[in-house]
Amino acid sequence: MSNFEQFSAIQSATLALSKELMQRPSVTPDDKGCQDILAERLAEVGFDNEFMYFGDEQAVGRNAQVKNLWARRGNTEPVICFAGHTDVVPTGDKNSWSIPPFEPTVKDGYLWGRGSADMKTGIACFVVAVENFVKKHPEHNGSIALLITSDEEGPSINGTVKVVETLEARQEKITYCLVGEPSSSDTLGDVIKNGRRGSLGGILTVTGKQGHVAYPQLAINPIHELMPALAEFTGASWDNGNEFFPATSMQISNINSGTGANNVIPDTATVVFNFRFSTETTADELKTKTHAIFDKHFAKSDAKYEIDWKLSGEPFLTAEGKLVSACQHAIKEVTGIDTQLSTSGGTSDGRFIAPTGSQVVELGVRNATIHQIDEKVEVEDLGKLAQIYEKILERVLLEK
Repeated sequence: MSNFEQFSAIQSATLALSKELMQRPSVTPDDKGCQDILAERLAEVGFDNEFMYFGDEQAVGRNAQVKNLWARRGNTEPVICFAGHTDVVPTGDKNSWSIPPFEPTVKDGYLWGRGSADMKTGIACFVVAVENFVKKHPEHNGSIALLITSDEEGPSINGTVKVVETLEARQEKITYCLVGEPSSSDTLGDVIKNGRRGSLGGILTVTGKQGHVAYPQLAINPIHELMPALAEFTGASWDNGNEFFPATSMQISNINSGTGANNVIPDTATVVFNFRFSTETTADELKTKTHAIFDKHFAKSDAKYEIDWKLSGEPFLTAEGKLVSACQHAIKEVTGIDTQLSTSGGTSDGRFIAPTGSQVVELGVRNATIHQIDEKVEVEDLGKLAQIYEKILERVLLEK
């Protein structure tokens, strides 16, 4: 079989599986049977499949039960794991789509539909790459695993984080983890994420005393008390970043107060904010600096403040090592380009895996249309990505 015929077969297989998965309206956290499709195919090439369920079977929303798949072939180290999610974000107004979002369609060289970029095609590339690798190297070194959740686009409390806790409890370690999130920018493989910033959110509540605007001496206006502190808070510098991370940033996403009447001083004001922070600082340090600012301003105020904190993820970095090298060489071999290492963007499930000591990298299709109406991905990239994944397996499991 010629190289062209081999590539065509890989692309055809990846496209077919992508479509099969995309036809399932698996809006988070409902898997809609996607993981069953994967498990059946993986079993045929020697994987042991384990479904893990976390959450309340009777609940809906945040605490709903989540289905997760841990599939593994082999029982020795190193363990290279492909991690991803079958859940997708809601479609929005379906009438705004050029093509129905759950009717995957090839048009103008693109595969259109919800989940095309984020990230059912990535999962399809995982599976096809693994199938081809195992057929060529049935007695490979180490182990191959897939960790697939349906709780990545939602609250992420009953998905990957719980699977990792389970694996850690039984001392089952992931040596290398490749997260198939859409990392590429302008062309496939031009960017891989070798780390992510941490995410620390807070809800600040300032409590004063409600009253009539005509008698301010009888009230305590929480907005007025808040403003000087907020000015210092928004102007603060947190760190300078480093060669892999930009400086830590803080952004306010919501400010709310008032009763709806223009003659009433409200009793509370709330501010919602978020830090995206580098490895140059810690969540505890950010909390300490924040409280120092507000403590100073409210020390002599009759108003009181409190902050409800939520740490969504610590920053992580895989600066160098076998996995980064394998990705760089595989991308170069398939696409001919030199990839750029980046830690930009939001969070991913890699934040739950990296703290275990695993080398973690994110590598997937282009992210130009993720979470958008008319989400789409280049069809040709599917075959290339499956080839890249297969070559990464070769470098990690076959080379010494």
